[in-house]
Amino acid sequence: MNKCNIIPIFVPHMGCPHDCIFCNQRKITDFVDVLDEKEMRKNIEKYIQYFKNKSIPIEIAFYGGSFTGIHKNLMIRYLEIAKYYIDRGIINSIRISTRPDYINKEILEVLKQYNVNTIELGVQSMTKCTLDLNNRGHNVDCVYESSSLIKKYDIKLGLQMMVGLYGDTFETVLNTAIELCKIKPNFVRVYPTLTIKDTELERLYYLKKYKPMSLEDSIYLCKYVYIVFEYYKIPIIRLGLQSSDNISEDGDIVAGPYHPAFRELVESSIYKDIIEKFICLYNIKNTCKIECYNSEISKITGNKKSNVKYFKEKYNINIDIKTHNLDKKILKINDNIVNINDYIDYFFNNIILRRINET
Repeated sequence: MNKCNIIPIFVPHMGCPHDCIFCNQRKITDFVDVLDEKEMRKNIEKYIQYFKNKSIPIEIAFYGGSFTGIHKNLMIRYLEIAKYYIDRGIINSIRISTRPDYINKEILEVLKQYNVNTIELGVQSMTKCTLDLNNRGHNVDCVYESSSLIKKYDIKLGLQMMVGLYGDTFETVLNTAIELCKIKPNFVRVYPTLTIKDTELERLYYLKKYKPMSLEDSIYLCKYVYIVFEYYKIPIIRLGLQSSDNISEDGDIVAGPYHPAFRELVESSIYKDIIEKFICLYNIKNTCKIECYNSEISKITGNKKSNVKYFKEKYNINIDIKTHNLDKKILKINDNIVNINDYIDYFFNNIILRRINET
């Protein structure tokens, strides 16, 4: 996706009639009070001053609640504030997040009028049982219908899913990823489920009715999800919750697979699998020479050099890494060209599809 500077405006829990069992938006967004209109303008102008490169587009993003569930008059007032900056050429577009059941033609007519060009739907799961257990308040059909409607209005579509929800299984998570791909969104966000203070999920956790995924298991499952979206060429613009004062190991997380560099852990796990496959294929001994794009070095070595240690301990092989100027998706392993996309295709068709077909 093209680079864009985001001005976040958090509207925690506004417009949302449901208390999903995992949700406490005031904790997740780190915003307790909703900004009034004066504060909103001040916040927008503060961010505008931060952005020094004026050639990069700026987008106002309404996060944290179900924006289209806000009372229509208040929603329009918020949109008018954003449009004020668009009309003056300062802001380029508006992005909102909402629920699948809070989209209809009337709402989309309003959003289109005010230059909303991206809508993110909090889908979370495409399995009825999981939706019901987590008190989502909408069904699977609603996701297909609202997504289709958004596309008809030529608005970019983003879909959000969660991994490790109450009642989730490996198969339900894979099913959600596959079904989201069938919708063909412009991008997705993937969030491992965290148990946050003051939620129903916290109560279930203490009653031992909900067992959060371990970090290791979450990385393993998200690796599969990541490969599904990569196979279908759908960008994952976020993998893991963004750190804040509340969302941290010392904040409001009670339990769950939190890590500030969660995405890198998942990508590092994929690189480990690729390198191991080719170490065995080429019967590499003693030293494995890897050439890669500069930005991929930390992922290949692993968090705290975990991958380097893994290959040393399991195969007594030293990893020797150098950079190259080839495509980011290209590795050279002992002078053999390895295309990451080829591995993605292999993994999807031979491992993921087989697992789905067996269930």
